[in-house]
Amino acid sequence: MPLTILVADDDLGTRLSISDYLELCGYSVVSAENGRKALEMVQQYQPHLVVTDITMPLMDGYELVRQVRRQPTFRLLPVIFLTARTNVEERIRAYQLGCDVYLPKPFELEELGAIVRNLLERSQLIESEWRLRVRPNDSEEPRLPDAIATQVALLTLDLTPREQEVLAVLVQGLSNIQIGERLHLSPRTVEKHVSSLLRKTDTNNRAELVRYAIEHHLVE
Repeated sequence: MPLTILVADDDLGTRLSISDYLELCGYSVVSAENGRKALEMVQQYQPHLVVTDITMPLMDGYELVRQVRRQPTFRLLPVIFLTARTNVEERIRAYQLGCDVYLPKPFELEELGAIVRNLLERSQLIESEWRLRVRPNDSEEPRLPDAIATQVALLTLDLTPREQEVLAVLVQGLSNIQIGERLHLSPRTVEKHVSSLLRKTDTNNRAELVRYAIEHHLVE
């Protein structure tokens, strides 16, 4: 069964071109013309990935992602922002809310397709790994990674206590703002810790970092 992608954009031509291209790539695509409709469709279709514009009527892309990230089921849902807003402040806000990729308009459909494929492959691997570690099968009790292996891995990476705290919350799928609220840190401070974690683990984005953390027993 093909993976489902939600495309949200108030421009009909953009929605159609992206939808047609992704369908040709083998995905099942649903679309929405505004953020409020997109939020409803997230609940209805439970997509595997969301591609959304920022500037939309009724509810913009920022609020859409904020609402989606508040729901535990969708905390690790890959999100791509497509937008003409290219200044640094807008990009920082997007990443703080929990987007995975910020792709400025105009963009090439082939590049979008490569990003979609990469994010979906990684999210599927993370989900499979998580199921193997947390629920080996329905007849067994949930099991946790070896605590000793966890400590060895943390020491090898030389993670600070605060970085360990941030990582433990990040793997739950929380945005930087939510992590800050949980740990009483500013979003900018959280961003610095996440950047340090990405550097120390040699990963490129939050999805890779979560997978790395699970595979290398960095979280219990």
